[in-house]
Amino acid sequence: MGLFTSTPLPEPVGDSAPPVDEHPSRIATVLSHLRRSADTRITHPRRFRIQQLRALEKMLEEHLDDFVQALNDDLGKSPTEAKFAEVDVVRAEIDFALRHLAEWMDSTGVKVPLALQPAIAKIEPRPLGVVLIIGAWNYPLQLVLAPLVAAIAAGNAAVLKPSELAPATSGALAKFLPLYLDERVFAVIEGGADTASELLAARWDHIFYTGGERVAKIVAMAAAQHLTPTTLELGGKSPAVVDNHSLATAKRLAYAKFMNAGQTCVAPDYILCIGDATPLINRLGQAISGFYGKEPITHPDFGRIASHQHFERLLAMMEQGEVVFGGEYDEATLRIAPTIMRNVDLGGTLMTEEIFGPILPIIEVETFEEALEFIARRPSPLAAYLMSESPRLQSIFSDRVRAGAIVHNAPLAQMVIPTLPFGGVGASGMGSYHGKHGFDRLSQMRSELNKTTVVDTLSAIYPPYSWAKRKIIDRLL
Repeated sequence: MGLFTSTPLPEPVGDSAPPVDEHPSRIATVLSHLRRSADTRITHPRRFRIQQLRALEKMLEEHLDDFVQALNDDLGKSPTEAKFAEVDVVRAEIDFALRHLAEWMDSTGVKVPLALQPAIAKIEPRPLGVVLIIGAWNYPLQLVLAPLVAAIAAGNAAVLKPSELAPATSGALAKFLPLYLDERVFAVIEGGADTASELLAARWDHIFYTGGERVAKIVAMAAAQHLTPTTLELGGKSPAVVDNHSLATAKRLAYAKFMNAGQTCVAPDYILCIGDATPLINRLGQAISGFYGKEPITHPDFGRIASHQHFERLLAMMEQGEVVFGGEYDEATLRIAPTIMRNVDLGGTLMTEEIFGPILPIIEVETFEEALEFIARRPSPLAAYLMSESPRLQSIFSDRVRAGAIVHNAPLAQMVIPTLPFGGVGASGMGSYHGKHGFDRLSQMRSELNKTTVVDTLSAIYPPYSWAKRKIIDRLL
């Protein structure tokens, strides 16, 4: 039985067949081949890293239509959303890395204590070795290639395991990536639970996983067998506290929540509305209709749910409160309209599990303090949003709320700023990436010290320890 078989996985949708699990012998062969190549240090030179980053960018340019079609097949993404939310995000990461790679790779000199001078000390970024990247199905291109950019920039070899729940995108990556990247150090391995289990049983120098908490625990346990460091990018129930009920607020919340049919790990999961929520609900409905028309489930810019299992799970959640807007669905196309709910069951799955769909519960609270206490009683989310123009409330929110990111008035915008780290805290994950943060995460920051023996200044601290030497040591250290 594989490591991933404790809970049934959703079945994939679309015309593409799910990837066949790789035979364990091939996985071992691929890993052995990559490790031998990595040991030759071919990934270390900056020129090689730049070549591979440019080759990855070229793949995205020359096969843009193929990837856009694959994303539509898997998730019903419109061409525009597929391009800017998946392809363009990766290209921005590549461009940022190319501009800054030289400075990232530079060693950093550090001060040496007086007792050890003369000496030279520095910190030098070094490649970790061979990295395993396990992608997620909700952004099946971005969430496997953005970590790959960090791995390439840091000088590592890498194996990509795309999500089998996005089979068209997985197939496109398996088809095109070997045509552009150096096969000596990069590989794509497709498959489902058995393949993932075989991969996790191997020894890696780092494992980068994006997905849910249940599988993250399996990844962490497998990594612990080899003392392998991990980056776990998870999710959680990201709250949005609202005391500004303007139409602009409603539009920003609706956009962030319902992009990709709500299947975004940093989407607002629920709203804590200070005061009467009726004006906000009305403006959210206005914003949704402006985005997706009167029949969102037929609108070309509104995506579908990833699987029948996930679809049924979301319909069950819609029974745990009062639907005040939306609620329409089409099982044949796996589409659920943007839905707003109130008077929800706080003990049901709607409020205890990450929704990961186009359902937005609104909970009324009387005060800002009550909203903060509500958030504090729950696991730390990947992001927390405050929709308020009050500097005082913003300051308190930033100080009191524990989350991977704190964002005021612009939910999701933090994702496109390459200088900000992306990552969770506590149950929402460990480690961060994007830009230099990804480079640092997939590098060893190695200490290096150089001290000459021509003048042996250390003789002052050698035994035997006379009274005079003790006084010298006290002054030096």
